[in-house]
Amino acid sequence: MPAGDGRHSGAIGLDKNTDPHTADQSADSKAFDDLPSADRLTRVRVVLTRTSHPGNIGAAARACKTMGLTQLWLVAPQRFPDDEAIARARELAAPQVAPREAAGLLMTRADAGEVALVFGNEQSGLSGDEAALCGWLCQIPTNPLYSSLNLAAAVQILAYEMRLATLAGQQLRTAGDAPDPAPFEDVERFHEHLLRVLAELDFYDPANPRRLEPKLRRLFAKAQLERDEVNILRGLLTAIEQGR
Repeated sequence: MPAGDGRHSGAIGLDKNTDPHTADQSADSKAFDDLPSADRLTRVRVVLTRTSHPGNIGAAARACKTMGLTQLWLVAPQRFPDDEAIARARELAAPQVAPREAAGLLMTRADAGEVALVFGNEQSGLSGDEAALCGWLCQIPTNPLYSSLNLAAAVQILAYEMRLATLAGQQLRTAGDAPDPAPFEDVERFHEHLLRVLAELDFYDPANPRRLEPKLRRLFAKAQLERDEVNILRGLLTAIEQGR
C-alpha cells in the first residue's frame, strides 16, 4: 500500500465535526465524466490518516477491493506494516459447497452421529484455523454487489435447508449399506500423524509449511473418510515409521 500526504485534486474530507466537502474541483471534470465507471474508480484515493489499529487497515483494504477501488493511502499509521493489517488471503483447506448441498451432507452424516454447523463472526467469518477444522465450507450466494448478510439470517437459511433435506427424506439404507464416517477426532489425529511422518521424511517443513497442509486437508475432506479408511491410512503411516 502506498503512503502519501493525502493531498489530491478532488479529495473529499469526512470529519465528525463538518459536512463532507470537496477540497477542489478539477478543471477537466467533463473529461472525467466521459470515463468508464471502472476507470473512474481507479482515480479515487482512499486515504486513512493516523490509523491506530492495523486491523482497520486490513478491513478498509477489503472494503475497497470489493467495490473496485484500487488505491488505499496511509498517512502516519501508528502500526504498519503489521501482520494483522495484511492477514487477508488464505488457502481454504476444505471443499466449498452450496447451502443445499451442505444441508444434504450434514443430514447424511447425522444418520451416523452428531454433526456441527459452524458460523464465523459477522465481520470476517471463520478464521483460517477455524476453517481448517471444517469438513466443508459453505457460502450463501448473495448479491455480489452487496454480499453482507446478517448472522441470524445466515443461520436461518442453513436451518431451512437442513429442514428441507430432512422433510424430503433420505433414501432408506440397509444396515450393511450405511456409511461409518470417521469421527472428527480420528480425522484430526490422522492429519497430525500424516504431517509428523512427512516431516520425518523431509517432505514437510513445519517451520515453512507453505500450502501443503491445507491442500492435504482438502484432499482428504473430499474423500469423506470412513472409520476403517482412517485406520488403514494410519496403519500405513505406522509401517512407514517403523521401516525407517
